[in-house]
Amino acid sequence: MAKSLEPFLEELTWRGLVENQTPGFRERLAQGPITGYVGFDPTAHSLQIGNLVPVMLLAHLQRAGGKPLVVIGGGTGLIGDPSGKRSERPLLDQDTIAANAARQRAQLERFLDFSPGPAGAAVVDNAEWLTALNLVAFLRDVGKHFTLSYMLQKESVKSRLEEGISYTEFSYMLMQAYDFLQLYRHESCELQLGGSDQWGNITAGRELVRRVEGAEVHGLTAPLLTTSDGGKFGKTEQGTVWLDPAMTSPYAFYQFWVNVDDRDVIPYLRSLTFLTRDEIGELSEVHGGRPAQRLPHKALAADVTERVHGAAAARGAEAASRVLFGELSPREAPAETWQMLAGELPSGEISLSGGIGAVELVAKSTLAKSKGEARRLLQQGGVSLNGEPLDLDAEVGPDQALAGGYLWLRRGKKADFVFGPTAGS
Repeated sequence: MAKSLEPFLEELTWRGLVENQTPGFRERLAQGPITGYVGFDPTAHSLQIGNLVPVMLLAHLQRAGGKPLVVIGGGTGLIGDPSGKRSERPLLDQDTIAANAARQRAQLERFLDFSPGPAGAAVVDNAEWLTALNLVAFLRDVGKHFTLSYMLQKESVKSRLEEGISYTEFSYMLMQAYDFLQLYRHESCELQLGGSDQWGNITAGRELVRRVEGAEVHGLTAPLLTTSDGGKFGKTEQGTVWLDPAMTSPYAFYQFWVNVDDRDVIPYLRSLTFLTRDEIGELSEVHGGRPAQRLPHKALAADVTERVHGAAAARGAEAASRVLFGELSPREAPAETWQMLAGELPSGEISLSGGIGAVELVAKSTLAKSKGEARRLLQQGGVSLNGEPLDLDAEVGPDQALAGGYLWLRRGKKADFVFGPTAGS
């Protein structure tokens, strides 16, 4: 007898990852393994952390014994999904879409097991079938199954009627529905997963498969993550938090999670990690008694950063964070940590071979505008070097350097500057 996948639905439910599901979905899961997919349109160079929710849906499906498909929208990305958008997005050319698709594919492959086998993940690009479509055949074979009234009822269309929606974006729903039909035919795919803003597109695909193939397929959506104050998840004062380390560094990525609101951290642990109910409950209990330690936040940051950027980058980001917050001695941090911080904080190069006075050292940083200001700061005891007060008359030489030849200056509690060794020193 085939193994039931009902625990998959139960797991998603307690993690807060279920908003909508099609009728009969639980009964289908009880029959055994199922193939499910999520689509990602490569309209940006990188995925961002809002994309982690649908990725986690696929990961949970695989852990339960289902087969996950990642659909890269090389075709649909040329059109652009109107869901959740207030206005028409600029159309991108095929070369840009292809380059973005290659980057995003590499990012997605970090989250799933692509080993051969019944539950091995696979990646497909809908450009394979969409860019070869004949318009007349598409209108006859797909378009005839959808009335205007049906399409106008979908939130992705309805919300844009006042602002205006082009026929191009209006047709997006049909293209995504066609994806589901193609995947059902060629991959035996019976499930589409996504965020709640995809419910209209998912049910359109379900309707198309039912009309053309006479088969019942299913959909499940998760709530879109938001912050406790109703803000958009993954947006900061500096902008979107990306998965690409060149767009959001591993340190900045780690810091985003460490700094999430206390009200958000437990929901994020449930939805974005594989920590168990007991582990999350224990972190919640500890946080209640020792909130200043921010243990749930650190667990969240370490977990998500490691899966996105790898264990080494996560360790480096964690060590850098601990140094700046006084939880790790600067002398204990490796050179890689200081190299990371030199890329995040104001920094410069300096040679210590002949030694340098404290006033000149501070004046060469961004912590003081002149030697006079540097002198006043030092007289007031307002500057530290490598975590220790820096005296006005101190001479700084190679012996004071941290691992890798770095120096760390701090003015007050938050203004930092990192000196690195000069090239060739």
